Amino acid sequence: MIDVRTPVHPAVRRMHRQRRRRWWSTGLGVFTLLLAGGAVLPRLTPAPPPAPVVSTTPRAFGAVPVRPSASAPAPASTAARGPIPARGTGKFGYAPGRGKVLGTKGPVRRFRVAVEHGSGEPVAAFAAEVEATLGDKRSWTGGGRLRLQRVAGRDEHDFTVYLATRDTAATMCERGGVNIRIGGRPYTSCRTTGRAILNLDRWRSSAPTFTRAKVPLRTYRQYVINHEVGHELGKHHQGCPQRGGPAPVMVQQTLTLRGCTPNAWPRRGARELTGPSRF
Repeated sequence: MIDVRTPVHPAVRRMHRQRRRRWWSTGLGVFTLLLAGGAVLPRLTPAPPPAPVVSTTPRAFGAVPVRPSASAPAPASTAARGPIPARGTGKFGYAPGRGKVLGTKGPVRRFRVAVEHGSGEPVAAFAAEVEATLGDKRSWTGGGRLRLQRVAGRDEHDFTVYLATRDTAATMCERGGVNIRIGGRPYTSCRTTGRAILNLDRWRSSAPTFTRAKVPLRTYRQYVINHEVGHELGKHHQGCPQRGGPAPVMVQQTLTLRGCTPNAWPRRGARELTGPSRF
């Protein structure tokens, strides 16, 4: 192989060697001064790895499901799936314990809540809905003349709110002198002395007067509770006071609105909504 590199003059080589010796001497002197002054040379450390990306889902932060407060009103029970039982066992389970006193003034009337075995409805959910309805300011306790309290099954009481299958409801109502059959089939709910008896068929599926107006099922349930308990409190059936206006709760809204619109509550604002008497 032929070397084609340009030859370096000996004088140039000597100059380069002198420059390298001067550089090393200077560097060694600086290092010596640093050691003499007690300086600590900086220590090079590798850069830390990037922080891992943490998921922002509740699980990443150890969150637990939030349980409803004991003081919060229980949600309304939802309609059970499947066919509605026409007949249960004829025996009832009662909501245990005592609820808070509903209302602020007036005498206290105590009531029980019961659900027929075989109806497919939990008694706790039904009791919570009854209490939430009767404790609302728009209900019977809102006028300051009456208070209500739910008590246990064996406690002394003034009346009971029952949820029963249609055949059982028909039997209970007939014993009290009320026929709830429409076209031969038990259809409506009823009140007999000391008993507000709600028909499971209506509790699950509402009534055409409400469904045609696209009124939620929960509103119908509030209506039927207020209506039948209203009878127990001495209220009678009423008519529509103004066509197109809200129906008084004592109108038989399950069957007809008599020109009014569906309404679940006895009170509107500071007064009780009433209509012409219909015994």
